Amino acid sequence: MDFVRRWAVVKLINPDAAVKWIWIVFGSFWLLAAFTQKRSVRRQSIDSRLLQMSVVLLALAPFYIAGRRFGILREHFLPKTADIQYIGLLLMLIGLGFAVWARFTLGRNWSGMVTVKENHVLITHGPYAWVRHPIYTGILLALLGTAIVGGIFASLVAVAVATLALWLKLRTEEKFMTETFGEQYTAYRQRVKALIPHVI
Repeated sequence: MDFVRRWAVVKLINPDAAVKWIWIVFGSFWLLAAFTQKRSVRRQSIDSRLLQMSVVLLALAPFYIAGRRFGILREHFLPKTADIQYIGLLLMLIGLGFAVWARFTLGRNWSGMVTVKENHVLITHGPYAWVRHPIYTGILLALLGTAIVGGIFASLVAVAVATLALWLKLRTEEKFMTETFGEQYTAYRQRVKALIPHVI
């Protein structure tokens, strides 16, 4: 009975509203955390950064289009039931929690763009022992959870495009890390996958 009561309380939460507030809180934390980073000694090129930002903006386009047209982007790929939405909400919370854990583990080495920091340290413990890019893994899982809560095809398209954007950034980051840490990073790459443990 205790479990039933707890589940009943949880189901009083509106998943659609919860998603918006959780992303707002996460975004606010991410912006504030940016003030704690080390000084950069090397940055990715402006061209590379613009390409990544363009793909991110492209990821938002399906929602803009879906909001003005009633085509397939507005169609549901999942039935919009409370249980399915709460599964999506749980995935979102797990993903963002994983990203925050990775952000704290990275400490002052973190940056919003691809950089090499002063006295940069290669972090391989915590979530970085599971995957090389746990922040990206967490964010993609959170986006997938968000898509499940919304349940429309526009969300899936956005997740696919966001995956492309993060993959482009990941490749630039891998290049920087290999050039900075050499064989140490190469050995790390050989034993730890990029985004999904033991898979990719």
